[in-house]
Amino acid sequence: MTRTNPKIKAARFSIVTATGLAALKLVAGLHTGSMAVLASAIDSLLDILMSGVNYLAIRQAEQPPDESHPFGHGKFETVATLVQSLFIALSGGWIIFESLRRLLQGSSLVHLEGGITVLALSAAGSWAISRHLRRVARQTDSTALQADALHFSMDVYTNLALLVGLGLISLLKTPWLDPILSLLVAGYILYEALRLVRHGLRDVLDEELPEQIRQEVARLIKEHREHLLDFHNLRTRRAGSQKIMDFHLTVCKHLSVEEAHAISDHLEKRIQEEIRGSDVTIHIEQCVEEKCPGREKCPAEKTRDLHSPRPKEP
Repeated sequence: MTRTNPKIKAARFSIVTATGLAALKLVAGLHTGSMAVLASAIDSLLDILMSGVNYLAIRQAEQPPDESHPFGHGKFETVATLVQSLFIALSGGWIIFESLRRLLQGSSLVHLEGGITVLALSAAGSWAISRHLRRVARQTDSTALQADALHFSMDVYTNLALLVGLGLISLLKTPWLDPILSLLVAGYILYEALRLVRHGLRDVLDEELPEQIRQEVARLIKEHREHLLDFHNLRTRRAGSQKIMDFHLTVCKHLSVEEAHAISDHLEKRIQEEIRGSDVTIHIEQCVEEKCPGREKCPAEKTRDLHSPRPKEP
């Protein structure tokens, strides 16, 4: 399963390509002396680290539930997202420190043409990688791959900005522009790191899933109105790619355990088919109407319909 899992294959692809881009930019940065190119190289080195963390986290997250983790291992992806944001923020802080030092003490740049070429190649490569990772992340609903795709997308913008900057430095002979550009890149990196932290904390703090998904769950439940009376206490949360949800389902108290279980089982399967990665738990409750006239005379039309055949199997 591991060899064919699209998330793991995408994580491996990310590691290999990030390694190639980092080596290319590191050589160019050391050759030209450009802080902007070195900053971009450091960012790519972090890509390798983060892609490696993602790979390990996704492998672990795909493991089935066990005695120690009965709800699965989905939050390994959340941990990977938070670790990424920490290292990205640290890299942004280092770039700010080094850029300010060079701005105050001055620096010399040589062979800028090589740096411009490397940044152009890196921008094109990062664009292709980010598109691939984003597509797999959408297909698998992986937060770790979403974070990785976002990181490579950042590289596209920063490489293009630095490329234009090096071009201006080469034309106008203004080396002080190099650390200024690096500061702008660092600011953007810190902004994206904060976004990743916010995204990861949503999972850690069990924030509700987006309203669109909750409405979809409600719609699927209402499709089964002929077999139930009401539902309430819908709770949702995310653990990596898993969308965990539970709710209470009120059914006629004259239903047998077998009939109530059949309704619950069918509804769970229906939701899991429509909402990828969903893990559904339904609590069955009986109607508490004291003056129950019985199923034949129940004022709720849907309860009378309980005499209709059981839900069709999907």
